[in-house]
Amino acid sequence: MSTHRIGMLVPSSNLTMETELPRMMSTRTTVHPEDDFTFHTSRMRMKSVTPEELKAMNAQTARATSELADANLDVVATACLVAIMAQGPKYHLEAEQEIRETLQEYNQQAPVVSSAGALIKGARALGASRIAIMTPYMKPLTKLVADYIEDFGIEVVDALSFEVADNLEVARLDPTDLERKWKQLNTANADAIVVSACVQMPSLSAVSKVEAASGLPAFSASTATAYEILSSLGLSTNIPGFGHLLSDEHAKQKSAERPSVATLAC
Repeated sequence: MSTHRIGMLVPSSNLTMETELPRMMSTRTTVHPEDDFTFHTSRMRMKSVTPEELKAMNAQTARATSELADANLDVVATACLVAIMAQGPKYHLEAEQEIRETLQEYNQQAPVVSSAGALIKGARALGASRIAIMTPYMKPLTKLVADYIEDFGIEVVDALSFEVADNLEVARLDPTDLERKWKQLNTANADAIVVSACVQMPSLSAVSKVEAASGLPAFSASTATAYEILSSLGLSTNIPGFGHLLSDEHAKQKSAERPSVATLAC
C-alpha cells in the first residue's frame, strides 16, 4: 500500500473541506485499496466572507505554508475558492506560485493545487464551456466568481447566490437543499452544473443526485479539488458516487486521451 500525504491550507473557520476530502479519499479505497491518504492542515484566520477578510487571509499564505513544510507532503492544496477568485483574474496562479516558492525555501517540491484552479480544470475536463453555478456568497462576491471563471473562456450562464456571509453558517447549510434549489437555475444552455462553488458549503451528497435529476454533469469545488489532487499525484481519479468527473468512465476516458491532450496553463 502507498501512503500519500495531502496538505491543506484552509480558513480558520473551515468545517467542511477537512471532512469532505477525507470522505472522498476513503471512498476511493473501495476501488483502489492500494492507496492510502493522510491529511495535514494549516489554518488562516477568516470568519466572515467579506473582501477585507479574504484579502487578509491570503496575506497569511506563506506563514501557513511554512507550517506544513516539515511534513514532507506529496501535494499541497489551498482550499478557499472565493478568497482566490475575489483577488482578480488568474490570481490562483500567483497564489500557487507563492506556495511553491515557500515550500522550496524548506527544500520541498510537492505539487500545488488550488480549489479555484481546480474548478476551472474540472469544467474543462468535462468539456463544459457553459456552466450554471450555486454559491453561498453575497451577490457581489458571486459576480466576482463568475467573472473569474469567464476570464478563462467558460461562460457562466446563470448563478444562484444564497447570500450567507458568516463562514460558519455556510458550513451549516443543508446539502439536501441543493437537490431542489438547482431547479432555480436556468440550465437550458448549460453544459454542466456547479453544485457548490465553495469548499465550505456542503455538497457531496447532492452532486450525483443533481446530476441524475438534471441530466447534466454536476461537480463542486470540493470534487474538483479531489480530482486535481489525484491528477497531480498521477493516480486514478475514480471515486464512485460523486458525479461523472470522479467516475470510472471519465477516469478511463482521461487515461485513453492523455497522450494527445496538451497541458493547460490554468
